[in-house]
Formats: sequence, structure tokens, C-alpha cells
Amino acid sequence: MAAIGVHLGCTSACVAIYKDGRADVVANDAGDRVTPAVVAYSENEEVVGLAAKQSRIRNISNTVMKVKQILGRSSDDPQAQKYITESKCLVTEKNGKLRYEIDTGEETKFVNPEDVARLIFSKMKETAHSVLGSDANDAVITVPFDFGEKQKNALGEAARAAGFNVLRLIHEPSAALLAYGIGQDSPTGKSNILVFKLGGTSLSVSVMEVNSGMYRVLSTSTDDNIGGTRFTETLAQYLASEFQRSFKHDVRGNARAMMKLMNSADIAKHSLSTLGSANCFLDSLYEGQDFDCNVSRARFELLCSPLFNKCIEAIRALLKKSGFTADDINKVVLCGGSSRIPRLQQLIKDLFPAVELLNSIPPDEVIPIGAAIEAGILIGKENLLVEDSLKIECSAKDILVKGVDESGANSFTVLFPSGTPLPARRQHTLQAPGSISSVCLELYESEGKNSAKGENKFAQVILQDLDKKENGLRDILAVLTMKRDGSLHVTCTDQETGKCEAITIEVAS
Repeated sequence: MAAIGVHLGCTSACVAIYKDGRADVVANDAGDRVTPAVVAYSENEEVVGLAAKQSRIRNISNTVMKVKQILGRSSDDPQAQKYITESKCLVTEKNGKLRYEIDTGEETKFVNPEDVARLIFSKMKETAHSVLGSDANDAVITVPFDFGEKQKNALGEAARAAGFNVLRLIHEPSAALLAYGIGQDSPTGKSNILVFKLGGTSLSVSVMEVNSGMYRVLSTSTDDNIGGTRFTETLAQYLASEFQRSFKHDVRGNARAMMKLMNSADIAKHSLSTLGSANCFLDSLYEGQDFDCNVSRARFELLCSPLFNKCIEAIRALLKKSGFTADDINKVVLCGGSSRIPRLQQLIKDLFPAVELLNSIPPDEVIPIGAAIEAGILIGKENLLVEDSLKIECSAKDILVKGVDESGANSFTVLFPSGTPLPARRQHTLQAPGSISSVCLELYESEGKNSAKGENKFAQVILQDLDKKENGLRDILAVLTMKRDGSLHVTCTDQETGKCEAITIEVAS
């Protein structure tokens, strides 16, 4: 069975699928793994994604952006009022509800924010179906931690209207922890995790407590004045001043020219996360004048330095509010596209010198991957009778995996201690000599901690026909998902070749 995780952000949307024990982001029809959350309306069609974003220069008044900011809100909400003031697409109140006023020439249409969100979710579903086929609709949808009931309901309804079977709404910081398997790998003990999410329009910082695989938000703060769009605007203003310096024209009051500069600045900003410099060339920016400007990463970092400092101050303020110091944090998780900026990552590392910074998953893919993992965990429980799901809610026995220690003697690692709340997921890396062509993962159950006997073995997964290596070890990643009904799904993957085997044990514990 496959499941889907969807993250609809203010500026972009992303979909991941969970299949055979792995969660992966799916690229859209343009080959991009992240889709702009933009919808453009014309006389007879609705365009979603990159094409809508690119056409906004000539169709700005009929292009809807950042719909998530207004979803489920009423006209007297301060956030909605701020959005209405800034929106280039006219927002009016009709029959007590906020609507977008779309003028396509022939007639004026009034569109609900929920309908805009539905179109974006439909695009995500279409993207997932390109890999899974059209019968896979079970999904987990992510929501910001500070969303109220009305916003959550509006988001959930938009996803259902797009054809998703919504299994659960999951908070974005929890999804970020699930993506890295935090608390799922080491089931015992307590740790504090800082989740730093810098998206297109806002910064959210959360301190999470992880205890026996369970997540609890201890403290959180959101700043709607810092986000990727602010970095883009800062760079666009710099480009406008460079154009003025070269051609003696100030284009800041020209909406069309500034939109062109915003588009160019956005592309340059992304390039500067991986390259030392980026070229901005604009054909006929103003009164037929072409504009060519090279921006170095150092220049970009200098321009955005005040914004980076605000991000660091937000972390410091939250730690102080929580009564924590940097030493109390065990790990930092980065998510949101703007957190890939190298200078910002370095500043966070400087703040937490002794703490592991988790950024191996692309930051704008972390949250949908976590949602897909949650969907994979939940997928097994829907066919259960109610009394069954109430009866079996934690594992009855210890589940152990067999390994070999340095002396060659057998050793056992407890993956699911008895009493582990279900559903639960664990990862375990098994190391084997590169000289052997098959590896066997053996699972045992036991009444007592860290003890197992031969007769307690209940399952094994064998990876065969592996390419031999002359020297060194091979890493085998085992992913174990135990569902509420006690069934256990095990996937073993050779990390070097990607060769994979999977089994499902009906009732493991």
C-alpha cells in the first residue's frame, strides 16, 4: 500500500509518497520537486504552478498567491486585513465570505480561497498519481502549529475537495521530526529538538520535546515579517538601485519593472545558495533598456545581514522564553526553502556549536516527507474494527534485531521496547563485510530487556546477490514500521546499490 504526504505552504507546495518503507518527493510535470503555490485565471482556464508564477507580470490582477494566509479567515482578522492590503488580486467580501475578484474580460468571477487551495491540492494529487496510479488517495496534510480550527478545517476541506482521503492533519514541526526519524530510532530517553522553519513568508521556531517516540511542543513563535520573499525584495531593491546608477532611471515606482526584477532576484537568490555569484539579465526592463548585473554571494549576504540577524534573535528569544540555553538543545532541524541559505546555516551552527544540525534532506522537502511517513504509519489502521484499535495500542514484547559485536559474539539491539505506543517506526543500520554477497537481518522477541534466545526468532529478511567489495563494510538500512494492529513491515536496503527486500509480519507482538 502506498500513501501520500502533502505540504501546502504560502509560496510553494510539495508532495511526497511513502512506498515500500521509503518516503520520496515526486517531481511535477515540469520536472520540479517543488511547485509554486500560485493560480492564474484567464477567460477559460486555470493555470497552477510555475506557468502561473511566470505569467504574473502580464496577468497580475488575476493571479492568486499566498492563499494559505487567508484560508479560513474572516474580514475582521488582522492577518486577513494585512493580506487584502498587499494582494495584487482584488479581495472582496461577498455574502459574509472573502472572495477573489477575477476579471477575465468577459465577466467578473468571484472565487473562494478554498477553491484556489483545491486547485493546488489537485495539482499535487496529479503529481503523486503520475507515480502511484489513480487509486492512491490516502494522504496526510501538514498544517502550521498556530493554525486555528477554522484554518485547519478549510485546509482539510480543500484537500478533500481535490479528491484526497485525508487520514490526518499533522503539525509541520512534528512532520519535520518524523522526516529524520527523531524519537523513532532511539525509543527511550528524552531529548529537546529545535525546529527552524523559514518559508516564503514567515519564520517559525519551535522547541519540541521527544520522549519515548512521542512529540510535544514546549514553545513556539512565528514572525510573519521574515521569509524568502523578504530576501527576494531586498535583492530586487538593490538591482533597482544598480539600474538607476547605470541609466539614471528610478524604476521603483513602476510595478511592471519591479515585478520583472522580483522574478530575476528570485532566480538569483536560489542560485546563490550553491554558487558564488549569479547573473541577472533583463531584456527591456524600462523604456527599451536591457539590464545586466552580476551579484556575488558576499553582496547578497551583506544586503540580507539584518534579516539573518533577526532570524538568530528569534531563536535566542524563544530559548529564553522556554528557559533553555543552547546546551539544552540536542538537535536542530532545518526546514523551509529559505533555510538552505549557507550564511544563515553558518550563523545557526555558531549559535549551537556542539549540536547536530540536520539538513541532509533538502529543507523544502522535509515537511512533505514527514507527512508521507506519517501516512505510511497510519495506512494500516483504517481496516481495523474500533475495538481492535483500542485493544492493541502498544507493543506487548520487546522486538530486537540481532547483530555481531567487535569480538564476533552475537549482540541484540532493542528496537521496540514493550509498551511502545503504536503506530511506531524505527530505523536500524546493519553493517556487514563487503566480501559477502548476501546479508540476513534477524528479528527476535523477548520478555526481558536485551536478552533473546534462538527459539524467539520470529522473522528474517535476506538480501541476496549483492556485488562483492574487496574491502570495507556495506551499510544495510532496515526500516521497521509497526502498525496499531501489531503487524510489522520491514524493509532492508543496501545503501550503496539501492537493492531492496521487504516483508510484512501479520502480528509481530
